[in-house]
Amino acid sequence: MTPASVLDYREAARRRLPRVLFDYIDGGSYAEETLAANVADIQKLRLRQRVLKDVSRLSTEVELFGQTLSMPVVLSPVGLSGMYARRGEAQAARAAKAAGVPFTLSTVGVCTAREVADAAGAPPWFQLYMTRDRGFMAETLARVAEVGCPVLVFTVDLAVPGTRYRDVRNGMVATTPAQRFSQAMDGLLHPAWLWDVHISGRPHTLGTVASASKDLKRLVEFWTWIGRNFDASITWDDIGWVREHWKGPIVIKGVLDVADAREAAAIGVEGLVVSNHGGRQLDGASSSIQALPGIADAVGDRLTVLMDGGVRSGLDVLKALASGARACLVGRAWAWSLGARGEAGVAHMLQIVRQELRVAMALTGCADIKSVGPDLLAE
Repeated sequence: MTPASVLDYREAARRRLPRVLFDYIDGGSYAEETLAANVADIQKLRLRQRVLKDVSRLSTEVELFGQTLSMPVVLSPVGLSGMYARRGEAQAARAAKAAGVPFTLSTVGVCTAREVADAAGAPPWFQLYMTRDRGFMAETLARVAEVGCPVLVFTVDLAVPGTRYRDVRNGMVATTPAQRFSQAMDGLLHPAWLWDVHISGRPHTLGTVASASKDLKRLVEFWTWIGRNFDASITWDDIGWVREHWKGPIVIKGVLDVADAREAAAIGVEGLVVSNHGGRQLDGASSSIQALPGIADAVGDRLTVLMDGGVRSGLDVLKALASGARACLVGRAWAWSLGARGEAGVAHMLQIVRQELRVAMALTGCADIKSVGPDLLAE
């Protein structure tokens, strides 16, 4: 069956991937209430259907940080993507480049920025966490700047990790013989994934983090290092340290409160992402789309406001733009597509979203994406 929607790709990924990997993509923290709210609150928004408007020529192009995007979509950083398909970050980046949208490489991706840039023919945006090992951070920023990564996405909502019950139940970080045996059996039950990724997709390391220590050889060792090095002491003052080591645009990802958005504008970063980490951190927090209008009203004239969380279609993209975003970051949508069909899946998913966006624009009487405003939403 040919997938017709992002959710079709979710089902295809569920069938192809071992359960531990699918649940890692699919799940949220605790009871997953915020994860569900991200989707439900977008669905509650109603678009105004307009007629007899000239929509014979539609433009979906936008400008972000000096780049022209073919549509207001960015592939969000998703960790461990190289475990969903062989060298998965490189495959997704190629699909994004062909579609004319940016790809963002996660700090905890399997591929390095250099590998992704060489594979796609264009450097990715790069996502970074603040860690205690500032030497590692400085070296990483220098390395990705040398690759030519144009935008730094600095994630700030992971001072401590939220508990994700699915990962706990599945033994995501397998530390016992029983957990390792369970994961091995799960892999054997998914032979297409086993051949593509486990056998043909090596090395299974976190490419960026690998430079931190020669002792990091297995994923469990990488996760231990990451957990030990997350810095819960950071404040807004530490953004100055990042600015000293990064001369390009900085986008703060993980803002959900107007007061924090004003802080971001005051320190002079170029953008922010209204985000609750895809419902993977503070369960019970606001959905992204609910927080978006207030933040856009407060700071939208001083920096570029983006949004992620719950975006599953081109219609969702239009609703987010009408609520104040300049563009959307999508995460699960491309991760599911990559897990289902690799690069071809990501490319097709982006085609689906583009066509959905164009149809939604036409039926709301909007010929140019840059003219989208709150008037596209019904009362």
